Amino acid sequence: MATPSVLVFDVNETLLDIESIAPLFGELFGDERMLREWFAQLVMYSMSITLAGNYVTFPMLAQGVLRMLGDIHQVNVTENDADRLKTALLTMPAHPDAADGLAALRDNGFRLATLSNSPPNPAGPTALQRSGLAGFFEHQLSVDARGVFKPSPAVYQYACETLAVAPADCMMVAAHVWDTIGAQNVGFSAALITRRGNAPLPVDGLPQPNIVARDLRGFAERLGSRDN
Repeated sequence: MATPSVLVFDVNETLLDIESIAPLFGELFGDERMLREWFAQLVMYSMSITLAGNYVTFPMLAQGVLRMLGDIHQVNVTENDADRLKTALLTMPAHPDAADGLAALRDNGFRLATLSNSPPNPAGPTALQRSGLAGFFEHQLSVDARGVFKPSPAVYQYACETLAVAPADCMMVAAHVWDTIGAQNVGFSAALITRRGNAPLPVDGLPQPNIVARDLRGFAERLGSRDN
């Protein structure tokens, strides 16, 4: 693997802790593990609407999936509950290792950017800005600029165009294999951060991450410096 010059980070779960939203699901459904069902459905439907040629923003889709799960599980999801979810998505904290790992990567000479399914927030700061991590990144990119969700090739190509680099110069850093596969299919290298509930997908014929690490500190140690 050639050493990349640009590291492109996923945001939700990779940098920010979605487990912080679990108490809301515990309150509504009586089981905090419903967070994972909601998130899996959210990702599935983001991909579905992209394949179908439709688009709504990630927060709108997140609220719709919450209401859908309420119907499935016979739970009354109110407008206030949907609003609470939107607020929770905007206030997710950074993982404890994120700032240290990003600082090490920056100090080791890498350019850092984000590429998120979440849109800009016209009403105020984004979750990344609230988390205190935004200052590490030269660009905070959103799929909203192309109206399609990851892993559409268009969003990774958009990142390359904005950063003025070739795909081979970029490494996607994400907690989700669907994201790393999407990036690798347009020529990125990839690192998988195995946050809770995430692991490599060991299937012959599918691209595997170039680096697998438990957190960003470990990833920074594995990647080393651009001068190596």
